[in-house]
Amino acid sequence: MISPSVIVSVLAFTVILFLTLRDICIFRATRLVSYRRGALHGLFASSIALFGLMLTENPDSQDMGLLLSFIAVFLNKKGVREDVFTHNETAFQRFIGAVSDDSDTRKGD
Repeated sequence: MISPSVIVSVLAFTVILFLTLRDICIFRATRLVSYRRGALHGLFASSIALFGLMLTENPDSQDMGLLLSFIAVFLNKKGVREDVFTHNETAFQRFIGAVSDDSDTRKGD
C-alpha cells in the first residue's frame, strides 16, 4: 500500500509542475518577463519537490522528504504578475493558461 506521505509528495510535485507549465505557456504567448521568472522559479521548486518525493518513498526518510516537498511548495509562491486575462475567458481557459493574442498584451517579438 502507498503511504499517505508519498501521496502528499506526489500531489505537491504535480501541482508545482502544472503551475510551471502554465507559466511557460503564458510566457510563450505574451513574452512577459514575470511569467518567465515564474517558470524558472517553478523549475527550481519542482526539482526540490522531486528530490523530496524520492526521499519520501524511503520509509526511513519520509519526514525529510515531506519537509522538502513543503519547502518546494512555499518556494513556488506567486510573484507579481501582469494581468493577461481579459475577463472573457472561461474557467477552463484560465486553468490551462490560455490568453488572448491581443497585440497590446504582447511584449517583445
